[in-house]
Amino acid sequence: MCNQTVSLIAAELERQGISTVTLLLLREVGEAVRPPRALFVPFPHGYPLDRPDDPPRQRAVLEAALRLLEETGARPPLLVEYRPPKALAIEASPADRLGAL
Repeated sequence: MCNQTVSLIAAELERQGISTVTLLLLREVGEAVRPPRALFVPFPHGYPLDRPDDPPRQRAVLEAALRLLEETGARPPLLVEYRPPKALAIEASPADRLGAL
């Protein structure tokens, strides 16, 4: 789904009292639209949770996104860069793998 659309829907849900977190692939869209809480992920389009068939990497992204809901002192918009855990950061990214195809 479009990064801008998801951000606008998240903002409306927040106005209705429902907390949200968006995963964004395009930083410039997030900075322009300013969703309430967004995790910028450095993955290619179509891979917002990192590479397929890799549950530990996908879980790490989801956990990072959900931690944004715990930021009680932060006021929206909260725009955060995803940083993978060190144990996962040393492996090749999806972009590296796609480039090899």
